Amino acid sequence: MRLRVATTNPGKLREFREILAPRGFELAGIDDLAGLRLEESGATFEENAVIKARAVCERSGEATVADDSGLEVDALHGAPGVHSARYAGVTGPEQDAANRRKLLAALASVPDGRRTARFVCALAYCAPRQPPQIFRGTVAGRIGRTEHGSNGFGYDAIFVLAEHGRTVAQLDSDSKNLISHRGRALAQLVAFLSR
Repeated sequence: MRLRVATTNPGKLREFREILAPRGFELAGIDDLAGLRLEESGATFEENAVIKARAVCERSGEATVADDSGLEVDALHGAPGVHSARYAGVTGPEQDAANRRKLLAALASVPDGRRTARFVCALAYCAPRQPPQIFRGTVAGRIGRTEHGSNGFGYDAIFVLAEHGRTVAQLDSDSKNLISHRGRALAQLVAFLSR
Protein backbone atom coordinates (compact mmCIF):
# COMPACT_ATOMS: atom_id res chain seq x y z
CA MET A 1 0.00 0.00 0.00
CA ARG A 2 1.27 3.45 -0.91
CA LEU A 3 1.11 6.19 1.72
CA ARG A 4 2.10 9.81 1.63
CA VAL A 5 3.89 11.04 4.75
CA ALA A 6 3.04 14.66 5.48
CA THR A 7 6.27 15.89 7.00
CA THR A 8 9.27 18.00 6.11
CA ASN A 9 11.21 16.58 9.08
CA PRO A 10 13.82 14.10 7.78
CA GLY A 11 14.09 12.37 11.18
CA LYS A 12 10.36 11.67 11.27
CA LEU A 13 10.33 10.48 7.67
CA ARG A 14 13.22 8.10 8.43
CA GLU A 15 11.32 6.65 11.41
CA PHE A 16 8.17 6.18 9.32
CA ARG A 17 10.21 4.32 6.70
CA GLU A 18 12.02 2.15 9.27
CA ILE A 19 8.72 1.08 10.81
CA LEU A 20 6.37 0.87 7.81
CA ALA A 21 8.54 -0.24 4.86
CA PRO A 22 9.26 -3.71 6.35
CA ARG A 23 5.48 -4.16 6.66
CA GLY A 24 5.01 -3.69 2.93
CA PHE A 25 4.14 0.00 2.78
CA GLU A 26 5.51 2.17 0.00
CA LEU A 27 6.11 5.64 1.40
CA ALA A 28 6.28 8.92 -0.48
CA GLY A 29 7.15 12.27 0.99
CA ILE A 30 5.82 15.63 -0.10
CA ASP A 31 8.78 17.11 -1.98
CA ASP A 32 6.91 16.82 -5.29
CA LEU A 33 3.96 18.88 -4.01
CA ALA A 34 5.37 22.28 -4.91
CA GLY A 35 4.23 25.18 -2.82
CA LEU A 36 2.52 23.08 -0.17
CA ARG A 37 2.94 24.54 3.29
CA LEU A 38 2.04 22.39 6.27
CA GLU A 39 0.31 24.45 8.93
CA GLU A 40 0.31 23.57 12.62
CA SER A 41 -2.43 25.93 13.77
CA GLY A 42 -4.33 23.48 15.97
CA ALA A 43 -4.51 23.62 19.76
CA THR A 44 -3.80 19.89 20.17
CA PHE A 45 -1.49 17.29 18.68
CA GLU A 46 -4.53 15.59 17.15
CA GLU A 47 -5.78 18.77 15.45
CA ASN A 48 -2.36 19.49 13.96
CA ALA A 49 -1.98 15.93 12.65
CA VAL A 50 -5.39 16.06 10.95
CA ILE A 51 -4.71 19.50 9.43
CA LYS A 52 -1.48 18.24 7.84
CA ALA A 53 -2.80 14.84 6.70
CA ARG A 54 -5.93 16.38 5.20
CA ALA A 55 -3.94 19.05 3.32
CA VAL A 56 -1.64 16.50 1.70
CA CYS A 57 -4.44 14.02 0.97
CA GLU A 58 -6.55 16.71 -0.71
CA ARG A 59 -3.60 17.99 -2.73
CA SER A 60 -2.24 14.59 -3.80
CA GLY A 61 -5.43 12.51 -3.92
CA GLU A 62 -3.56 9.79 -2.02
CA ALA A 63 -3.88 8.18 1.40
CA THR A 64 -1.74 10.20 3.78
CA VAL A 65 -0.40 9.91 7.30
CA ALA A 66 0.78 12.82 9.40
CA ASP A 67 1.83 13.11 12.96
CA ASP A 68 2.19 15.86 15.44
CA SER A 69 4.47 14.87 18.23
CA GLY A 70 5.93 16.58 21.19
CA LEU A 71 7.05 16.54 24.75
CA GLU A 72 4.85 17.27 27.76
CA VAL A 73 6.74 18.08 30.96
CA ASP A 74 4.70 17.89 34.15
CA ALA A 75 6.72 20.54 36.04
CA LEU A 76 6.00 22.94 33.16
CA HIS A 77 2.26 22.20 33.11
CA GLY A 78 2.54 20.24 29.86
CA ALA A 79 4.92 22.58 28.03
CA PRO A 80 6.44 22.62 25.53
CA GLY A 81 3.50 20.53 24.20
CA VAL A 82 2.33 21.43 20.70
CA HIS A 83 5.11 24.02 20.59
CA SER A 84 7.87 21.42 21.10
CA ALA A 85 9.50 21.95 17.70
CA ARG A 86 9.38 25.74 18.05
CA TYR A 87 10.06 25.94 21.80
CA ALA A 88 13.26 28.02 21.62
CA GLY A 89 12.12 30.10 18.65
CA VAL A 90 15.07 28.92 16.55
CA THR A 91 14.85 27.33 13.09
CA GLY A 92 17.41 25.52 11.00
CA PRO A 93 20.19 23.14 11.98
CA GLU A 94 20.48 24.50 15.55
CA GLN A 95 16.76 24.10 16.32
CA ASP A 96 16.93 20.80 18.24
CA ALA A 97 19.96 21.82 20.31
CA ALA A 98 18.39 25.20 21.13
CA ASN A 99 15.15 23.52 22.24
CA ARG A 100 17.06 21.11 24.51
CA ARG A 101 19.09 23.95 26.04
CA LYS A 102 15.98 26.01 26.74
CA LEU A 103 14.22 23.04 28.35
CA LEU A 104 17.21 22.14 30.52
CA ALA A 105 17.46 25.78 31.64
CA ALA A 106 13.74 25.88 32.49
CA LEU A 107 14.14 22.75 34.63
CA ALA A 108 17.49 23.64 36.22
CA SER A 109 16.02 24.12 39.72
CA VAL A 110 13.48 21.28 39.46
CA PRO A 111 14.47 18.22 41.52
CA ASP A 112 14.90 14.89 39.74
CA GLY A 113 11.69 13.46 41.20
CA ARG A 114 9.62 16.22 39.61
CA ARG A 115 11.10 16.07 36.10
CA THR A 116 8.52 13.57 34.81
CA ALA A 117 7.47 13.88 31.20
CA ARG A 118 5.99 12.03 28.28
CA PHE A 119 6.49 11.95 24.56
CA VAL A 120 3.16 12.11 22.71
CA CYS A 121 2.44 11.23 19.09
CA ALA A 122 -0.93 11.89 17.49
CA LEU A 123 -1.05 10.22 14.10
CA ALA A 124 -3.76 11.03 11.56
CA TYR A 125 -4.62 8.88 8.56
CA CYS A 126 -6.63 10.52 5.78
CA ALA A 127 -7.82 8.82 2.62
CA PRO A 128 -9.97 10.32 -0.14
CA ARG A 129 -13.68 10.39 0.72
CA GLN A 130 -13.13 8.92 4.21
CA PRO A 131 -13.17 10.55 7.63
CA PRO A 132 -9.76 10.94 9.30
CA GLN A 133 -8.63 8.23 11.71
CA ILE A 134 -6.52 9.23 14.71
CA PHE A 135 -4.07 7.08 16.65
CA ARG A 136 -2.19 8.14 19.78
CA GLY A 137 1.01 6.77 21.26
CA THR A 138 2.77 7.88 24.43
CA VAL A 139 5.91 6.90 26.29
CA ALA A 140 6.70 7.93 29.86
CA GLY A 141 9.99 9.13 31.24
CA ARG A 142 11.76 12.07 32.79
CA ILE A 143 14.04 14.85 31.66
CA GLY A 144 17.68 14.19 32.50
CA ARG A 145 20.13 16.89 33.52
CA THR A 146 22.57 16.38 30.64
CA GLU A 147 22.51 14.97 27.13
CA HIS A 148 23.38 11.31 26.52
CA GLY A 149 23.46 9.39 23.25
CA SER A 150 23.59 10.35 19.61
CA ASN A 151 20.91 8.22 17.94
CA GLY A 152 17.88 10.39 17.42
CA PHE A 153 16.73 13.96 17.12
CA GLY A 154 14.64 16.51 18.98
CA TYR A 155 14.60 15.87 22.72
CA ASP A 156 15.81 12.23 22.49
CA ALA A 157 19.18 12.93 24.15
CA ILE A 158 17.60 14.30 27.36
CA PHE A 159 14.50 12.10 27.63
CA VAL A 160 15.21 9.22 30.02
CA LEU A 161 12.81 6.32 29.46
CA ALA A 162 11.01 5.18 32.61
CA GLU A 163 11.22 1.52 31.62
CA HIS A 164 14.89 1.54 30.53
CA GLY A 165 16.74 4.18 32.56
CA ARG A 166 18.51 5.35 29.39
CA THR A 167 17.78 8.20 27.03
CA VAL A 168 15.99 7.52 23.77
CA ALA A 169 19.17 8.65 21.96
CA GLN A 170 21.09 5.79 23.62
CA LEU A 171 18.90 3.15 21.96
CA ASP A 172 19.49 1.67 18.53
CA SER A 173 16.85 2.46 15.91
CA ASP A 174 15.09 -0.91 16.14
CA SER A 175 14.73 -0.69 19.93
CA LYS A 176 13.57 2.91 19.75
CA ASN A 177 10.97 2.16 17.08
CA LEU A 178 9.48 -0.66 19.18
CA ILE A 179 8.83 1.49 22.25
CA SER A 180 8.65 5.08 21.03
CA HIS A 181 5.49 7.15 21.02
CA ARG A 182 5.62 7.25 17.21
CA GLY A 183 6.25 3.50 17.00
CA ARG A 184 3.24 2.84 19.22
CA ALA A 185 0.96 5.09 17.16
CA LEU A 186 2.21 3.54 13.91
CA ALA A 187 1.53 0.03 15.28
CA GLN A 188 -2.10 1.10 15.79
CA LEU A 189 -2.22 2.44 12.22
CA VAL A 190 -0.84 -0.84 10.82
CA ALA A 191 -3.46 -2.81 12.79
CA PHE A 192 -6.21 -0.53 11.44
CA LEU A 193 -5.05 -0.82 7.83
CA SER A 194 -4.67 -4.60 8.14
CA ARG A 195 -8.33 -5.12 9.06
